[in-house]
Amino acid sequence: MLKAKSFVLDSNLSPLERSKQILSDLVSFDTTSHKSNLELIDFVADYLEAFGVSATILTDQTGKKANLVAAIGPQDRPGIVLSGHTDVVPALEEGWRTRPFELVETAGRLVGRGSCDMKGFVACILAMVPEFVEARINRPIWICLSHDEEVGCLGAPAIASWLAKRPVPPFLAIVGEPTEMRLVTGQKGKIAMRCHVHGTSGHSSFAPDHVNAVAYAARIVSLIAARAERFRCEGPFDPDFTVPHSTMLATMIQGGVATNITPERCSFTFEIRSLPVHDARAELAGLMTDVAGTLVPEMQDINPATGVVFEEIFSYPAMGDGTDSMGFLLFRDIMPDWSGKVSYGSEGGVFEQVGGIPSIIVGPGSIAQAHKPGEFIEIEQLDKCLGFLRQMTGRLKQSN
Repeated sequence: MLKAKSFVLDSNLSPLERSKQILSDLVSFDTTSHKSNLELIDFVADYLEAFGVSATILTDQTGKKANLVAAIGPQDRPGIVLSGHTDVVPALEEGWRTRPFELVETAGRLVGRGSCDMKGFVACILAMVPEFVEARINRPIWICLSHDEEVGCLGAPAIASWLAKRPVPPFLAIVGEPTEMRLVTGQKGKIAMRCHVHGTSGHSSFAPDHVNAVAYAARIVSLIAARAERFRCEGPFDPDFTVPHSTMLATMIQGGVATNITPERCSFTFEIRSLPVHDARAELAGLMTDVAGTLVPEMQDINPATGVVFEEIFSYPAMGDGTDSMGFLLFRDIMPDWSGKVSYGSEGGVFEQVGGIPSIIVGPGSIAQAHKPGEFIEIEQLDKCLGFLRQMTGRLKQSN
């Protein structure tokens, strides 16, 4: 792997070529979410140091994961966040024709795990650092790289809280999830849950004497499906979203040990993805109340030791429309075409809800290429992203 200082100072490299080379390095770090990202964070910190930019490292409680925050420009005025996550989903699919953690260029595309989601955006940010520094901008650019976005935006809250405590916090966050460099102005929130059903076991020929955990789990899943159908029919609705209503569904289930034993245990996972105007916590509370008021008494009439336990796995908030904020208005005329609102997750809601920073989503690549074998980003998309960042830099230089 090339060391940061060995190529970033090469004046013969264009920003596009620099972004491609940086992306090759970033992809070479296997930062699958269950692994450490510290080597990548150290690499970026060394890169920034080569341009006189110091980075703040926010390490998590395990010491194996870290966020990075770095500011370029004066910090006594509100500025802009450029946010990317460092983790990637696993690359275990059989459809890979190249090594997932080696970037390969072919037919105008760069193939590798994370090339699209979302190390391509990070590479563009880093490739522009020389221009950010040389421009002597009047408002700061905050480079923010997080850990564990793919498993619930776990790192972003620490960044958002840290930024909120600055004497002058940022006034806009741009999250670089792949949008084909089109403007996204809303994102659903998500709560992922696990439900544990505790019944009693015994020979299945005496089924009425037992509490069938699988059967009661199925009834809870039916309650979840009924809520999902209510969302579909009654809303609330926002036609700007890819799916215009909230969704709720069971995703994985396990239970039972044999065909002739009444199952004592059953666990399943489920999620709710909610519009910004929809109170997902209230919906979950309503589900739990229904289960506690109807199903649990039936179970405990047979055996008082039975019951149902709900456990939250992770959650992240929805992102509202930040286009009326002062930060967005400063850049409104250079923003790309509007694409709508998305149902997938990002860290935009975290910046908005935890840090009080209005957020939008704009980034290179297509979400259709994310989380797939042969993940790729088109080189043209990197070029478009660099052009946008260059326009943004000019505006920050002109802004008073």
